[in-house]
Amino acid sequence: MTMPDALLPGLGHGFRLQWEEAQGCHVLLYPEGMVKLNRSAGEILLRCDGRTTLAQLVAQLESAFGATNLRPEVEKFLELASAQHWILLR
Repeated sequence: MTMPDALLPGLGHGFRLQWEEAQGCHVLLYPEGMVKLNRSAGEILLRCDGRTTLAQLVAQLESAFGATNLRPEVEKFLELASAQHWILLR
C-alpha cells in the first residue's frame, strides 16, 4: 500500500525518542520499557514530529545519506511502527 505524500507521522502517545549514550543508539522509551533502535529506525523516527510530511521525510533521508528510492523501505518501517503504536499516522 502506498502512503500519501502529505501523511504526517508523529510519535505515539506515551513514547519518547532519545539518544542513549550507554547504548550507543537512539531508543524509544515508554512506560513499560525501552526499544533499542538500529540507525535507520532512529533516523526515521527523529523525523516523525507530526509536522514533517512523508514526502519531506523521505527527501531528508535521501539527502542525508546520499541515497535514492528509500520510500518503499521507509513506508515499510512506518507500517511496522504504526502497528506497534510507536507512531501515529495522520
